[in-house]
Amino acid sequence: MGEWCFGMAAIPANPGAGSGSLGQVETESKERALGSRAPQFVRSSRALHLSWQVGIFLAGLAVVVAGVLMLVLPGPGWFVIFAGLAIWATEFVWAQIVLRWTRRKVSEAARRALDPKVRRRNMLLTGVGVTVAAVLVGVYLYRYGLAMPWEVSY
Repeated sequence: MGEWCFGMAAIPANPGAGSGSLGQVETESKERALGSRAPQFVRSSRALHLSWQVGIFLAGLAVVVAGVLMLVLPGPGWFVIFAGLAIWATEFVWAQIVLRWTRRKVSEAARRALDPKVRRRNMLLTGVGVTVAAVLVGVYLYRYGLAMPWEVSY
């Protein structure tokens, strides 16, 4: 018969597969197609769509600026920055591409971190670091006691 197309997905019509069956969904990737996710009535008017994009940009910018401030102030800075990027990605292709790249890199890093060899190495390095810090604190306490560094006279 033919095939139905929805964005990047093609659903072949298979009349012999039974009543109500659409067949198997074939996609090039698991990711959504790039482009605006604005409602159809917004996309139908150029002026409305442009004002929608300005609003999305300003909302995303406010969230990203708040996230950058949270990098030096208390708060989940990186999480908020990525939330602002996700807001931008609802409308702008460049933000969708950056968000996909970031998700891929975070997934790769998580997969590498769960590798048993990497976990053993990280645990060994942490143990060495804690041991060195404990030895340095022990030497300081042996030499100066509980005196603060700015109160120590040589």
